[in-house]
Amino acid sequence: MTDLQTIDLTGSAVDQPSLNKLLAAGAARRLVGADLSGLVFGEVDLSGWQFETCILGHCKLVRTRLADSSWANCKAAFADFSRADLIDAEIIASDFNNATFRQTILTSAAFRRCKLTGADFTDARTVDLTFEEVLAVDARLPKVSFRDQKLTQVDLSGALLEGADFRGVVFEECSLRDAQLIRARFEGADLRGADLGGIRLGDAAHFRGAIISRAQATSLLKELGLRVL
Repeated sequence: MTDLQTIDLTGSAVDQPSLNKLLAAGAARRLVGADLSGLVFGEVDLSGWQFETCILGHCKLVRTRLADSSWANCKAAFADFSRADLIDAEIIASDFNNATFRQTILTSAAFRRCKLTGADFTDARTVDLTFEEVLAVDARLPKVSFRDQKLTQVDLSGALLEGADFRGVVFEECSLRDAQLIRARFEGADLRGADLGGIRLGDAAHFRGAIISRAQATSLLKELGLRVL
């Protein structure tokens, strides 16, 4: 979106009344440098807003409408986006560690060069979700769909991926090390660019129909104590 009114709050303290007044303005804004830590947004419509270098740690954005919003160089650790609308949102170079996205609408949303360690995406709606250069160690992503996506430099080490949909996914420089893969689906996926370290042979059944490398196959067979010559 172009020609948005820019509100630069760098170095300014923002309290709850100030935020409420700002949000009541109606039209989309470009918000820069705001420290909004711990504040409550509520069920307001912020569709098309742009957030740059903002701090939103522990903020409450439950049911906030954020379709077509963009986030660049923001810090939102432990922020709560439960049941928010983030359709077509783009989050770039931001730190959303331990943020909550439970039941959040993330259709066609994109996370690029982001930190999502420990983030919770339980019951999120994730059609056409994009992850690029994302650190999602120990994240909770049950039933999340990446179907037919290309995952590049995505670290899902230790992540809860129960029931996740990776059908047709191409992995490049990714990690599934020690991930929890119960009922995850990988039919047609290309796993040659994924670190499968720590995956037990019992988990290998989930990779039925996927492509793996000879080296990956050898590692899995070693779980049975077999030597590949």
